[in-house]
Amino acid sequence: MSNPPFNDRFSEEQAIFTVQGSDAPDLERGIAVIREVVRTLPARPGVYRMVDARGDVLYVGKAKSLRQRVASYTQVNRLPVRLQRMVSQTRSMVVVTTHTEAEALLLEANLIKHYRAPFNVLLRDDKSFPYIVLREDHPFAQIGKHRGARAKGKASYYGPFASAGAVNRTLNTLQKVFLLRSCTDSFFANRSRPCLLYQIKRCSAPCTGRIDAESYAGLVRDAKAFLSGRSQDVQKRLAARMEEAAEALDFERAAVFRDRLRALTFIQQEQGINAESAGDADVVAACQKGGVTCIQIFFIRGGQNWGNRALFPRHDRTETLEDVVFAFLSQFYEDKLPPRRLLLDRQLPEMDLLEEALSTRAGHRVSLEMPRRGKLAQLVELAARNASDALDRRMIETSSQARHLALLAEVFDLEAPPQRVEVYDNSHIQGTNAVGAMIVAGPEGFRKNAYRKFNFRSTELKPGDDFAMMREMLTRRFARLQEEDPDRSKGDWPDLVFIDGGRGQLNAALAVLEDLGIEDMPMVGVAKGPDRNAGREVFHLPGGREMTLEPGSPALFFIQRLRDEAHRFAIGSHRQKRARDMARSPLDDIPGIGPSRKRALLLHFGTAQAVARAGVNDIAKVDGISTAMAQAIYDHFHPVR
Repeated sequence: MSNPPFNDRFSEEQAIFTVQGSDAPDLERGIAVIREVVRTLPARPGVYRMVDARGDVLYVGKAKSLRQRVASYTQVNRLPVRLQRMVSQTRSMVVVTTHTEAEALLLEANLIKHYRAPFNVLLRDDKSFPYIVLREDHPFAQIGKHRGARAKGKASYYGPFASAGAVNRTLNTLQKVFLLRSCTDSFFANRSRPCLLYQIKRCSAPCTGRIDAESYAGLVRDAKAFLSGRSQDVQKRLAARMEEAAEALDFERAAVFRDRLRALTFIQQEQGINAESAGDADVVAACQKGGVTCIQIFFIRGGQNWGNRALFPRHDRTETLEDVVFAFLSQFYEDKLPPRRLLLDRQLPEMDLLEEALSTRAGHRVSLEMPRRGKLAQLVELAARNASDALDRRMIETSSQARHLALLAEVFDLEAPPQRVEVYDNSHIQGTNAVGAMIVAGPEGFRKNAYRKFNFRSTELKPGDDFAMMREMLTRRFARLQEEDPDRSKGDWPDLVFIDGGRGQLNAALAVLEDLGIEDMPMVGVAKGPDRNAGREVFHLPGGREMTLEPGSPALFFIQRLRDEAHRFAIGSHRQKRARDMARSPLDDIPGIGPSRKRALLLHFGTAQAVARAGVNDIAKVDGISTAMAQAIYDHFHPVR
């Protein structure tokens, strides 16, 4: 989603007040900085940032009146301990004025996600949710899965869905019912006969003319109607067509409509809850235990349940549940359109302000409701029960994870249980499509938002040289850590590192740390046992030491789990890279040829080989290709010797 609409209405550079303070970590000096800022502040809405001596943002807040809100931080006796700590670290402030308080709330959510300020409520699980997209910039629309920012061009998006699995199941059924193509435009343009999806009745094969444009457009309209919640209309049309075919004694065609109708009925029966009365709504409920909060969201679109997700925002234990939910909602919809209704399980502070901000974000009216009776109240109750159950499971898993980390500390003689464990692995096929992978685990489990992939850049790297790959990967990782967090205060430094490999890989990793001057990093090489048998792993330690663990040891099982996760992530990254290379076109190597021009060229000529054979005048006939670009394309395929 694009940036909030208010970004066009004020200039941050013109609206900023910055006052630098002392570097000394002192409460009185922090108060003095804030008082100096207050003297220059207007009584207007805006957003303020507390900044420490190193320039890192401590806290992002919004205010209806900047002067009044910022001045409240000077009344130390009224502040909780958490905010006193924040004030004591504050050495400068940055203030941005806005036109309205709603604009300030939207900007605050944007900045919190950007700066990841430690004193704010943070949405840790803020991954992009999957959508179903209908791309209609082609005569025969393409259906598929989409994540991330919305692409330019004519397309309809439906979602969000709770998971990729929910999208895949829905797409599978939609293909059975509506027979829409899912192939790329280049694949479509180069077909001379239908693919397997046509044979298994998942596509109508428009690529080979098995269906005309008008009939295909009818399928697209039916798919849109279903995804928009008008499923009954689609069912009636399919039933009518089945009856017409049966009356005409065309039983084979009637059977096709029957199967499509069954598939449509199946996806409706799969709905775990009855959400017809909700229309387009998100059902939000929260639960808090032991200072941990779980927020459960059900995604209801067109009266259909598109799944649910449990999220666990990070916050201080002193934050109230209502404040956490308020902060969560303002951040959650920063990069996605909110539906017309949010069904909540509790009253929130400043609900009118949140409604106004979300309505501004969405471009339509968004209402926050707390149903007390009827089917909507049952939906909220269901979400609340799921929030409580998810939080219980989380706390049990966290407790188990803490025990496993304590075992690691015991096995490898660490001073304390590690809070951040990193595991490194690489994957390739005889040196091709090589990729390095890092996974991270902590007390809360796997931190998938901290996972990293490494594409090897060295021109001196020999294919299949695992030792050189490990050196490059760890050099880049720890050199960046030294640059970005030399004091090791941000929590990004590992307490324990596992290397998937034997003595050679471990020595390569240790050599990197020695070159960088890092001497206190616990590091262990995990070598597969004889015949690669799980349970017989050999652990290589610095100084040439080796050790094994008893088969069935809980610590061994935990390390195997860590290694397997690193292996899964590395192989998955390798397969993605290999798939991209297999689908790579010679057009990708031409400067100035992006996805749009590439699509236009392939639609016009059919293949990249045909483009290479074409003359300048022929290439210039393609929409979006100028004469100069046509000449550049021709010169790329016909270099002067």
